[in-house]
Amino acid sequence: MPAGLTIVFDTDCVLCAGWVHFVLRHERAGHARFVSAWSGEGQALAARHGLAPEELDRTFLVITTEGRALLRSDAAFAILRGLSAPWSWLSVLGWVPRPARDGVYGIVARNRYRWFGRRAQCFLPPAEEAYRFVSGPPRDAVNRAAATRQGPRAPHPEAEPTPAAESRSDRPRGP
Repeated sequence: MPAGLTIVFDTDCVLCAGWVHFVLRHERAGHARFVSAWSGEGQALAARHGLAPEELDRTFLVITTEGRALLRSDAAFAILRGLSAPWSWLSVLGWVPRPARDGVYGIVARNRYRWFGRRAQCFLPPAEEAYRFVSGPPRDAVNRAAATRQGPRAPHPEAEPTPAAESRSDRPRGP
């Protein structure tokens, strides 16, 4: 794993949590830092890199040591490059055009809760690796707090649904 990667991930997602445990088992060097997407720091990192909170439902965010933000398949390939063989060899798939890679990523992201489930409790890192994690409350607690601060908002009757509004609907969301 390139030194200093920061990985912002959905701690409520079973697939995402499984991916983090996989990374912990197979990374070459233990330099990555993991941040809950729903923590204050996760939200601040997303905002600093131009992502709205609802966008963290469709991707995870990897921040390089140079401060560059990587999303979707680019983020996955950055992580793969830091894993031990044979897993790092999968990064050769980076030659596939980004629209195709991100298309597949989007399908998995949109269906991850349906296919893999949702965690009933917060993600708990392995005790020996806990120092590498920034945790936060589960997404539901963050959503309730935001709704309390903003109050209920009714959409304009003639307004068309936006992609961001659709991402907050009842359909499953992606990483």
